[in-house]
Amino acid sequence: MNTTDACDTHVHFYDAQYPSAPDAVLRPPDATADDYSALQTELGLERVVVVQPTTYGLDNSCQLDAMATIGERARGVMVVDASVSTDELRRLTKLGVRGARFHMLPGGAVPWQMLETVAAKVAPFGWHIQLQCNGRELAARQDQLAALPTAIVIDHIGRYMPPVPTDDDNFTALLQLVEAGHAWVKLSAPYESSTEPIHNDDHARTNHADVLPLINALVERVTDRLLWASNWPHPAQSLAPTSGTLKTQLEQWLPTDDLRHQVLVTNPDHLYFC
Repeated sequence: MNTTDACDTHVHFYDAQYPSAPDAVLRPPDATADDYSALQTELGLERVVVVQPTTYGLDNSCQLDAMATIGERARGVMVVDASVSTDELRRLTKLGVRGARFHMLPGGAVPWQMLETVAAKVAPFGWHIQLQCNGRELAARQDQLAALPTAIVIDHIGRYMPPVPTDDDNFTALLQLVEAGHAWVKLSAPYESSTEPIHNDDHARTNHADVLPLINALVERVTDRLLWASNWPHPAQSLAPTSGTLKTQLEQWLPTDDLRHQVLVTNPDHLYFC
């Protein structure tokens, strides 16, 4: 891609040396920082945001250690609950953490009821709330999300399960949150909501056509609030996209150098590296 400082804003690391949460839904095979470096090289990525997966619950150790291995070009989004202390938030911030994750699907460690409390605690540190839920809830949650004292980063193109048309109230809610300056959206993991299978390599442009209208609408209207992510190593996917598929999708979604620079460099600069 030849984009200096390009950033992948959503990856997970797994290592059997770290205990899984007792109620973990996913226990993927090991996927380490050394393994990820191959994808970075193939796609020309230089920076990364490490996101705590549901596998480890509230224990962020595996992801923090991976961040330390990667160094200054890594930032983190970790999971904390309402009991988190100011000292712990200060420690995590010094380690490069910039957000608190809420995964509101099976396996998530922190419930909706803690959203406001956690947001109030992390706001003084400049953190955002990263939210993954079924996007079909967004219209009902719009006022609640807009009232938070932090920015919100919404995962996986909203993760509408299944995808909605662009005039659906829940997609309108997403656009309104973004256009009001409350939210960012990750262009990532279309397979998490699409009803269509993954095709790799030569067939990648036919991937997930039911999600493309949402991507195109976001790129047209809110380019300065979009992020891109690989979602490596694609947990729970029996057929994962290859690096070639990810590259093809990225170039399809963001077809010009200016668009790619905005989404891969300028926007992550603002949210994670300032």
